[in-house]
Parts: sequence; C-alpha cells; structure tokens
Amino acid sequence: MFTLSEDHIRAPIEERKAIPPQLSPLGALTRRSHHKRKDFTIPAPSGNMVFVRISVVNMLDFPVILGYRLPHLHSVFRLRRYNGKSHHHTNVLERETFYDFHIHTATERYQRSGFSEDHFATKTNRYRDLQGAIDLLLDECGFRSPIEESPLFRGQII
Repeated sequence: MFTLSEDHIRAPIEERKAIPPQLSPLGALTRRSHHKRKDFTIPAPSGNMVFVRISVVNMLDFPVILGYRLPHLHSVFRLRRYNGKSHHHTNVLERETFYDFHIHTATERYQRSGFSEDHFATKTNRYRDLQGAIDLLLDECGFRSPIEESPLFRGQII
C-alpha cells in the first residue's frame, strides 16, 4: 500500500491541462447497464484522466472524477470526485453525515487512517447537475481551453 502526500496530491490537480474535446460541452456517453459513461485521457505529463458517469434512472446520481495514473502501477488514484445528490455521505473521522451534492478530495490524512484516498468530502452548492459538476472540475483543476493555452492569448510574442 502507498500513501501520497498532500504535495503529491496537489501537483497533478494544479498542473495546466487542455480541456479534452467532447468534455465541455459533454458529448455522447456510452450506455452500460444502468449508467452512461465516458473516459477521457488528458494529454499532460502527470497522466491525468477524467471519468464521467451518470445513472439512466436518477439524473442526480453521478460522479465526475479527476484521476491520476500512478507511475509504474495499473491503478488510478482519485484526486477529486464531484458527486450528485443521490446518497448519504459520512466523513468518518469528523463524524459528519450529509445528503447533498458533494466534492470528494484525496487527502493524506484519510489514506493514513486506512480509508480510500478520496473518502473525505465537503457539501457544495456550486453545481446542480452533471454539466455543472464538469464545469466546476474544469475550473478548479487546472484545465485551460486551447485558446488560453496559445502564446497569443497569454500575451507572448511568437
């Protein structure tokens, strides 16, 4: 078992990344059983990925996940997870339970306590649907449009 420090968690979140095509606005999703889904590989040094899932039964049952492909491993470390309002969540260490839209964040503290990397979550009113969760992930996690990435946009001379 491994534990990522807060600095190692923060670096791939803050890394500048281009918004992949068909993520915003969200393109077609693939149906699998009772969910629709799509995965995006982000062209960035860290190997970030974005996973989008939504229930076909309950439109408030969704996660939008920013993952980090761990070097030399075949697993993905969940850095952030933007969840819909479809279930209760309990922050075990804080002894706090709520039923609301919420954002899971990877923490060193929860990993060291034996929980999944992104077990800790906070309530939010910053989105109310899947596209709003995607937009917030893009805003908070270092994503930039191709225009923002161009040297002309940043005021640099070519």
